[in-house]
Amino acid sequence: MQNLYAIIVAGGSGQRFSAEMHQSGIQVPKQFLLLNDKPILMHSLQRFYDSDNAINIILVLPKEQISYWQELCKRYQFNIAHEVVEGGRTRTESVKNGLNQVPADAIVAIHDGVRPLLTTSLITHAFLQAAERGSAIPAIPATDSLRKTTGESVDRDTIVCVQTPQVFRADEIKRAYKILGEQSFSDDATAYEKAGFKPTIIEGEKNNIKITTPIDLLVANEMIKKS
Repeated sequence: MQNLYAIIVAGGSGQRFSAEMHQSGIQVPKQFLLLNDKPILMHSLQRFYDSDNAINIILVLPKEQISYWQELCKRYQFNIAHEVVEGGRTRTESVKNGLNQVPADAIVAIHDGVRPLLTTSLITHAFLQAAERGSAIPAIPATDSLRKTTGESVDRDTIVCVQTPQVFRADEIKRAYKILGEQSFSDDATAYEKAGFKPTIIEGEKNNIKITTPIDLLVANEMIKKS
């Protein structure tokens, strides 16, 4: 397969975590909290490396967090090769900063740093699908009953819950963001679609949770012990 890149975006502040979750009395960004005795973010990078050690990993972090990350890498002897790029004011700006380091002929995965439990098989499948079809967006069926804020019910059979990594032909996602200018998006598939491309949905994983609250971290610890 052609050049493979992974942009791992991590810019969360951890504000949804209670005081007892903070280390040494200091509010620690959630991506640096410990999961199975290692920072969450390291698990995410490890999964891509384990999938294919030829993947070029780009980590996008807020400027003020880069030196702390470098300290953590020394402390935990984390030696997986990766490039660190300074993030922007929004997730979209951060993704664009990462994409600036990716050649147009690559296949690029864009992943939330606080989704550390994805499997290597999902990563491999997503890259293969994107190379063939232009994109690969993992998603799982909605299981809860759904309603609009205006009160109307929603047929959950028509809804899926979208995950990352979202994988694209690099030239297409770069072109999408160029077309859209300064607009911001919560995920890259939305930007891709808004620019006129058709996202390809693939089967995601129930265990591929996003850690945003203390409960998520507890669940993730149990999952990783069993995996």
